[in-house]
Amino acid sequence: MEFTAKQIAEILNGTVDGNPDVKINNLSKIEEGKKGTVSFLANPKYTGYVYSTEASVVIVNNDFVPEKEISATLIRVEDAYQAFAKLLEAYNQIKLNKTGISEKAHISESAVLGKNVYVGEFAIIGDNVTIGSNSKIYPQAVIGDNTTIGENTTIFAGAKTYSDTIIGNNCTIHSGAIIGSDGFGFAPQSDSNYMKIAQIGNVILEDNVDIGANTTVDRATLGSTIIRKGAKLDNLIQVGHNVEIGENTVIAAQTGISGSTKLGKNMMIGGQVGIIGHLNIADEVKIAAQSGISKNFRKGNIVQGSPAFDIVKYTKSYAIYRNLPGLWERVNELEKKVKE
Repeated sequence: MEFTAKQIAEILNGTVDGNPDVKINNLSKIEEGKKGTVSFLANPKYTGYVYSTEASVVIVNNDFVPEKEISATLIRVEDAYQAFAKLLEAYNQIKLNKTGISEKAHISESAVLGKNVYVGEFAIIGDNVTIGSNSKIYPQAVIGDNTTIGENTTIFAGAKTYSDTIIGNNCTIHSGAIIGSDGFGFAPQSDSNYMKIAQIGNVILEDNVDIGANTTVDRATLGSTIIRKGAKLDNLIQVGHNVEIGENTVIAAQTGISGSTKLGKNMMIGGQVGIIGHLNIADEVKIAAQSGISKNFRKGNIVQGSPAFDIVKYTKSYAIYRNLPGLWERVNELEKKVKE
């Protein structure tokens, strides 16, 4: 893939300051720029690199005023950071624009595929599966029976969906993710053994949902485990059966959500958070990393700790906790003086 500075400027609605015909074929960080790459300057801390970088093109803000000569061609835009993000997305779409159906894939005769669907080597498409137009199923992915996948959705290599899963439009499921495995349901018996409870529900991912690598989403015992539109899940997350995650909620890696808990819209959850089952947490709650959630929270609460509570109170309490050794020594000294 090769583009000129002029073509990139047209994509970004920017203006060229320098040679419009200079060609680029890759992207780079400004401090590691090489000939033939395009980079960007958004953080003032990196301004010095714009004069020394070997990148052929640098995207800058419209108000950038160079203090000395710059060898790179500049593309001036309203917001360099957002423009580079847009360029990254365009580059990624081109790079991942796989097409065609591999002869080595196994596709059930009852499956229905839309237009321009890509299916890679050794992928398995089960019975009665429906896949929307422009979706991509990468090599060794497994799509279980009766699964429905919308348009422009990507299932990366080695990801697996169990039967009856419903996936919306513009979703991304990364490698190693498992969608629809059994929920953790076992009934204790009188002889101290456990009887497995059949998990006959499914998983629903609405539009624009991202599922990170090696994340697991359990199917419901009855009904559905639901991840609402726009939600973004990082790698290595466990979502229990009958959980519901609200719209545009983002969750960082290694978080675990126990069964039947409902998370609100626009939540932000840090890494390694543990959430017990059967809670109902309101919209816009923010949970700091490594917190333990054992109760419901109201809209907009920001919490930390295990068990978690208001983050301001947590910070004050933690400051006291850190000083406990010194306080203990002072108490000991005071007791000695009192005895004396």
